[in-house]
Amino acid sequence: MTSIFSSRVAFEEAFKTGLSDLLAGYNELGVFILVLANARFDHQSWERLAHQLEARYRLLSSDLRRHPRWFGLDDAKDDLQVFRRIMEIGLDGISPPECRRVGPWELQFNQLRGFRPPRMTQVETTGIRAPFDQRRFHFNKPFLRKEIMWQGGLFGRNGAIYYNKFPFVPLHALLVPEPKSRHPQYLQAADHDYIWRLVNSLCRTLPCVGFGYNSFGAFASINHLHFQMFQCQRPLPLTDGCWEHNGGNQPYPVRCRRFGSVDESWRYIDSLHRARSSYNLIYLPDTVYCIPRKSQGSYVHSGWTEGFAWHEMGGSFTTSRKADYLMLTADALSAELARVRSSV
Repeated sequence: MTSIFSSRVAFEEAFKTGLSDLLAGYNELGVFILVLANARFDHQSWERLAHQLEARYRLLSSDLRRHPRWFGLDDAKDDLQVFRRIMEIGLDGISPPECRRVGPWELQFNQLRGFRPPRMTQVETTGIRAPFDQRRFHFNKPFLRKEIMWQGGLFGRNGAIYYNKFPFVPLHALLVPEPKSRHPQYLQAADHDYIWRLVNSLCRTLPCVGFGYNSFGAFASINHLHFQMFQCQRPLPLTDGCWEHNGGNQPYPVRCRRFGSVDESWRYIDSLHRARSSYNLIYLPDTVYCIPRKSQGSYVHSGWTEGFAWHEMGGSFTTSRKADYLMLTADALSAELARVRSSV
């Protein structure tokens, strides 16, 4: 097995060392934002990188004030917009994420995630697939190459693991199988089988590993096949034994099916494809949760959220406003989740 997957300690050290190397090696807005967001999410990383980040922020903000046109040439337009928002409040104004339990749910305050470019998430979609579009944002963009944490062969397929630029779970990364093949965000049986086998193999050395998947129309931000990799030591609320889909007696606010079979779960996913229903998936060892839902743009969500993807459908909600974080109740979170309930 490739060394970074040999243990959580090995993966975490590679993850953090990669952040440090990025910051040391690139004087760019996108790299600064990526490292800042990941370091702010983890206290140890922040202690390790805070001084470097502060020095780099002073340099970049000074350069931007003196030579604003330079930054439109080599830095992505999205990065420039995000960095300007950081400058408006100053680096000291960026709060670390906070998390609290609200009834059966988890609620996270994540200020930097509110700066994230919307990309596809604010586009009303029709159907559950669209062709790969070379002109839109995708993982093969040259300026994203530096954001690859690892690449190579992994359990029979080539792939790349990218840092998530605006993380909301520990060791948050994006797995892109065969990025050069330009697969759109539309799940095939072979992809489903691969992630099922992958999570059941990786869990032997990474015991808290899982993968989230957002179908087209389910707040996937990029139409380029990818899965969100996480290693949460605290289980998602969706997995609690109190819910009906886990054998309990409490109904979950949205429809949810839990499967312990790769073939049975694929038959269900395929039925969602035929019904043209958007959905989210959460892959855990020997388990996949399948959640059909309303497509983005077909309903109006509350102002405290930017929309629900796999993490929110799993019962862990994120808001970028501190006032909402302090005031939201369990009933309000349940009601917001129920808005996304599909009739399928």
